[in-house]
Amino acid sequence: MPALRPGARIAIVAPASAALNASDDAAEWLEARGYVAQVMPASRTRLNPPYDYLAGSDGDRLADLHAAFADPDVGAVWCLQGGFGSWRLLDQLDVGLLRRHPKPFIGYSDITALHLAMQRHVGFVTFHGPMLAQDLLAGKREPTESSVLAMVSGQMGPGAWIAPPPDALATELVPGVASGRLVGGNLALIAAMTGTRNDIDTRDAILFIEDVNEAIPRVDRLLGQLAAVGKFDGVRGLLVGNFTRLRGQMDDAEAQGLLYPLILDQFRARGIPILAGFPSGHGDPNLTLPLGAQVTLDTARGGLRLDQAVVV
Repeated sequence: MPALRPGARIAIVAPASAALNASDDAAEWLEARGYVAQVMPASRTRLNPPYDYLAGSDGDRLADLHAAFADPDVGAVWCLQGGFGSWRLLDQLDVGLLRRHPKPFIGYSDITALHLAMQRHVGFVTFHGPMLAQDLLAGKREPTESSVLAMVSGQMGPGAWIAPPPDALATELVPGVASGRLVGGNLALIAAMTGTRNDIDTRDAILFIEDVNEAIPRVDRLLGQLAAVGKFDGVRGLLVGNFTRLRGQMDDAEAQGLLYPLILDQFRARGIPILAGFPSGHGDPNLTLPLGAQVTLDTARGGLRLDQAVVV
């Protein structure tokens, strides 16, 4: 997949919810960093109730996505924000078109539905990384910005480490080292896609999970659902990202501590390494992860090693 070059054109898409006042600001943010911004039409719209959580009709959002990938002058496709609704595009997603035009695709949260479909049917690496409105315009701290730009521009090649800054260290729940394909994303979306043609493939994989606004009992249920259908059976290692707003007004770090017993209940007997509290997903900072890439999880080093080039 071609790396994002200086001066490249970046398409701003909104495959899920609307962020009406953010698209032009996002364009300015990209242009200030030397890129050419192309705001796709649906990112400036919002449907009427009851579908006012969507940025334009399914057809318009899908057309934006297809046009961004098909345009040879577009060097990357960057999501404005998440929210709800990406799954509505999957049945009509032209995977052949995407396969013919590989380029960096960046987003997370509800965008997990598209990551899962692309991993299943398209085959190139996609990037679980910060979104323009939801993260970068919101001023999430470093290395949020530098992580994503380094990843998609090719500055991070084989042997590079993806690791938290010293003030955001992850927690080693079960020590060890494991290698595999990095898969995953938002836990609720992974569970929602179970049993569909876009179901996650966890065989021989390093599984990454994160979420927001899911109370502890619901996280327990989501983990139990995935365990019941065998989604944890072939996993080689587990990377647990940001789980924020788990318990009302409780501090996120304290609330994440309540999550760890649930994780251990599901995974301890599997004998795989587990690194938790990794700053990727709904949190600050939000490090970029290359979904579909071969990586090595090393809990002692507190991060992932890239074992392949993700862009060239």
